[in-house]
Amino acid sequence: MREFRRDWGRTVSMNAASKFWTICQLSLSGEGRGYELRSIPLAQTFLEKEYSNSLSIQNKNIQAMLLSQFYSTELECDLTKRAHAGLCLRCSISYPILKACQTIDSLFAGNKQFTYQDLLPFVLNDDGKALAILDAEGKKQLNLNEDGKTQSATYKIFAVEVLRTYKPCSPARMSLDNWAFLQTKQHPELKQFLSEFGFQHLSDWALLNRVRSKHLEQLSDRDGHLIKVFHAVYRRDRRQQQQVSRCLDPTKPQLDEMINLLQSRGVLIQGADQLLKALKQVAKQLRQFDVWQSRDSLEIQNLETGHYELRVDLPSEATDTLDAEEQEFLEFLNQQLYLVLTDSIEKIIQAQIAQLKKSKRYAPFALCFIPGLRLYYCEGLSLRDVGAQLGMSSWDQTRRILNPGEILSKVRLSVVQQLLEPILVKAQAQGFVSKPPEPSYLRTLTEQIEAFVDAEIFVEAASEIKAGKNRSMNSIYAQHLKHYIEQKA
Repeated sequence: MREFRRDWGRTVSMNAASKFWTICQLSLSGEGRGYELRSIPLAQTFLEKEYSNSLSIQNKNIQAMLLSQFYSTELECDLTKRAHAGLCLRCSISYPILKACQTIDSLFAGNKQFTYQDLLPFVLNDDGKALAILDAEGKKQLNLNEDGKTQSATYKIFAVEVLRTYKPCSPARMSLDNWAFLQTKQHPELKQFLSEFGFQHLSDWALLNRVRSKHLEQLSDRDGHLIKVFHAVYRRDRRQQQQVSRCLDPTKPQLDEMINLLQSRGVLIQGADQLLKALKQVAKQLRQFDVWQSRDSLEIQNLETGHYELRVDLPSEATDTLDAEEQEFLEFLNQQLYLVLTDSIEKIIQAQIAQLKKSKRYAPFALCFIPGLRLYYCEGLSLRDVGAQLGMSSWDQTRRILNPGEILSKVRLSVVQQLLEPILVKAQAQGFVSKPPEPSYLRTLTEQIEAFVDAEIFVEAASEIKAGKNRSMNSIYAQHLKHYIEQKA
């Protein structure tokens, strides 16, 4: 993203040390961005006095010194200095905490009814006023009063919890910023919010119908049997009847058949009402599972050491500190990206249907286009199986009619073209680009937009299509497409 700003003729970056005394906190007004940046004089005074000879050196060196002082176990260590060092660290990690919320917003755009502002109260609860340290065992937050005495914290600050769970001496440790980023995404209350609010568009039956083998591994044996018999009856009937509409409640005959199958597996269920209740309980449990399991983790396991390490393929600026102006551009870019993605999917699909209707050979299949995409993306069927269910003569005919790869390419082109205009308008409004822009600038900007949208959306989407059997349609593109299909069902 910074490449865009460099091409606008401007580089935005915070002073290397100022992030340790400028905190990102929840906006009291509740309006606008939902957060505000505030300078903490106490942190600045401490940093400039304690490390006056170090403020011109790299950010990481300052952070290392602050970490050493905050986690010091020496009895003679001044508790006030430890608390001040912690305050500086709390300021610095408030930015990756914010960015994690904005990342969640962008990852689930189009499939949720929330914004990142709704997530901030769960994790951005530090106003920078309290002085906090950890107890001798590093298990509890302690507050430091004006007399230098400690007492148990009655209110847990999330940033201090991030510091409490961080292991600075572990050989497998992540950077503190990346740890804050990851801990935010794993915050229990935030995940609960996402599971209950962010995914309301999926009914219990649609959720159970889409359960894959990796989900079964997380269930008890009894719940696993419930899912398997549900698939054996409910999914079977939907496929046999070629249903591509919304998932309706199981019928009484279906429930009775499931009960009989469960009995043969040694699971006793007393009646249809009890089975419905049990299935709904499994669906609730699935909603509360880790919402990030379908997305790439920040970490991978090193097979040689057994430790988890930060993925080396992540961009180096993934959790860099963002100042207010750069953050504003990031929000603008993400907002535009998902708006044009949704619009492009709708336009391309409608254009493909219109093209089929004009074709003498394929016009009868125009009404099968969206149902076919639903079977391919929502039900996970292969093109061969989709064609068989929709009465198409061969795999080749199905590919020519649906052609997921061609749709993806056209959506990608549309997204790039639609992103170019608002970015240019914003750049020209801020005086970064001439009117009209130079052809070389347009060419370079287009190439960078292509690289950006590919990294954010289309590389993963293309990999799904090429995966063959047992493909997992969980990319951002697939999520948007499935959401559109559900609306049209």
